[in-house]
Amino acid sequence: MTHPAQLLIVDPQNDFCDIPGATLPVAGADADMKRLAALVDQAGGAIEDIVVTLDSHAVYAIERPAFWQQPGTDGSPQPVAPFTQIKADDVRAGRFAPRDAALRGPVLGYLDALEASPKKYILMVWPTHCVVGTWGHNVHGELAAALGRWEAARLRTVEKVLKGLNPMTEQYSAVRAEVPIAGDPRTQTNRALVDRIVGFPGLTFIAGEASSHCVAATAEDLFAEMSAERLARVVLIEDAMSTVGGFEAGASSFAQRARALGVRTMTAAQALGLLSA
Repeated sequence: MTHPAQLLIVDPQNDFCDIPGATLPVAGADADMKRLAALVDQAGGAIEDIVVTLDSHAVYAIERPAFWQQPGTDGSPQPVAPFTQIKADDVRAGRFAPRDAALRGPVLGYLDALEASPKKYILMVWPTHCVVGTWGHNVHGELAAALGRWEAARLRTVEKVLKGLNPMTEQYSAVRAEVPIAGDPRTQTNRALVDRIVGFPGLTFIAGEASSHCVAATAEDLFAEMSAERLARVVLIEDAMSTVGGFEAGASSFAQRARALGVRTMTAAQALGLLSA
């Protein structure tokens, strides 16, 4: 192979895999991670750099059920179910409220900023997932083992990048939070990550979960920093990423935008062929 290779794996964690015990399983993710593990084992000698992002949260955070309540029919506070979308107008109208009443003002400011952002996200209350220190936060077992073998064989370490640690902002992208918070550099642009990926001199292969959300958000933030020549050296491994159910259109449009920028898409088998050439 004429150029060095880099692998960026977005959120390859147990809670996103369709395996027993996962809290936010993505259909197809287990098979994705097994294909990716095989790729690392078979082509690891050609891979010079591996970066893994890890969705990293507490139980209590703005996109978690524990953060919210809603009035019941008798006016008493009731829990909010996962997969509920909450807008600023909902909070102003009293349809939803933070359980900590003191946070109403900051929450409204956050939701207004989120809805006005270029991505125009609406806050989603997700099932509690990827809580730091739990099994769900861990890297998929077969992939973790393959990454360990790569470290031992290549005498270097896989770079792990935690994202989502501030409970008052969502963070799909590993580059920055959806609404960066002043005073918390964890939510602001991760220049070290951007420079590591954008400045890599060879091919960058991207995989992970989910293509509709964190893969797309991370990749597009990185694409925005790349020249046309650099974009031509990026490859999406299309069968090593899957979409959250119901968000297939978002994943498809992400792939279309990437290809329009000059990014290539290929299967893990095709990537292996390229890495082995």
